[in-house]
Amino acid sequence: MLCIGGEDHALRVPFLLALRERGFQVSAAATADPAPFARAGIDYYPFQFDRFIAPLADLTACKALAKLIADVRPEIVQSFDTKPDLLVPLAAGRIPGVNIVCTINGLAYLYSSRSPKALLLRPIWRALQRIAARSTTVTVFQNVDDQTFFERYGMTGRSAKRLIPGSGVDVDRFDQAVATGPSPEELRHTLGLGGCETIVTVSRMTRQKGIPTLLEAAAEVHRHRPGVRFLLVGPRDSEGPLAVTQNEIDRHKPYVLALGPRSDVPSLLAIADVFALPTEYREGIPRALLEAAAASRPIVTTRMPGCRDVIRDGWNGYLVAPHSPRQLAGRILDLLRDRETAGVMGTRAATLVRSEFSLEVIVERYASLYEELINRSLQKRMKLGVEGLERDLCQDSAPQFGIAHLDITLACRSGARF
Repeated sequence: MLCIGGEDHALRVPFLLALRERGFQVSAAATADPAPFARAGIDYYPFQFDRFIAPLADLTACKALAKLIADVRPEIVQSFDTKPDLLVPLAAGRIPGVNIVCTINGLAYLYSSRSPKALLLRPIWRALQRIAARSTTVTVFQNVDDQTFFERYGMTGRSAKRLIPGSGVDVDRFDQAVATGPSPEELRHTLGLGGCETIVTVSRMTRQKGIPTLLEAAAEVHRHRPGVRFLLVGPRDSEGPLAVTQNEIDRHKPYVLALGPRSDVPSLLAIADVFALPTEYREGIPRALLEAAAASRPIVTTRMPGCRDVIRDGWNGYLVAPHSPRQLAGRILDLLRDRETAGVMGTRAATLVRSEFSLEVIVERYASLYEELINRSLQKRMKLGVEGLERDLCQDSAPQFGIAHLDITLACRSGARF
């Protein structure tokens, strides 16, 4: 199985290792840093594509992928992320014997933004998606909303459809990272937090992820509780025109700290009094939300697809309307004031994620899908082999081959191996 993704593909290393433990030979291709794959002993093939609108770069990436897939010759190509979900079927569609599985992990900028550019490009993207669907064996959706959307616009073609919620959280690895990382006291001291109440957000620092809404909510919370600190964890410089500016963040000093990308997210979640994800995206199943829940953090997020698949409003967290800083601030303040309710919600969130969204559960569902596809391919090849054998034997008129023809045909159809 060749797994293809983007710059955060290293997050799927535990997924690939779990598949390898189940007997799959796995490899990966992405724009990501190759080091994590090398450490895991996973064959890695770097390739480049542009996350933004870039037709010429897309054509180059498609040709590179076609050559890569033809050279590797995997039985299954699994793609994640918006661009690879288009490029992989277009690249691999004419390569025989390859099952193409595309996971729709959210509908991203084109379907989430209300900008004129996004609205103009949507019909083009839907048309490309329909073309890609012709070569897709199975389309995997992470939530029902996305599946309904694709079916409404005919973007799955005749490909089979599956619902697998998210990429899973490696709970054991997450717990180990917390246990071996810096203590909450040490981390608070390093960040200069002291005993301040802390709100953590892990996200790309973009407008569609609701960062401007979060900054407005932070100002509102700060007016009521001046000691609160907001930690923003995630990339900004790599987000191009979608990114919030550094000036926008700096206007909210000192109660907002932008930490950039971090490798100690589990430890940072451990010091959070509340986790906030104000996304305005049509998410798949947000990994950050799953990890915050695994850390037993009380959560406030938006009523967007993917988020409401994890959080049940008032039971294991709060859901608020997107673009609503007042609602977001209100629910954050509710959780800070009522620590008992916050604790109960955090415990419920952890129980749900560890039972329904763990890596073990998700990998088992993907493994079953891959095994089904491989078995179907083997049966198809066996059928073609039997038909070819029958054809060859029928062309020989010698009567002594009649019984042999019958025996071989019946044996092959019964599944006998030679």
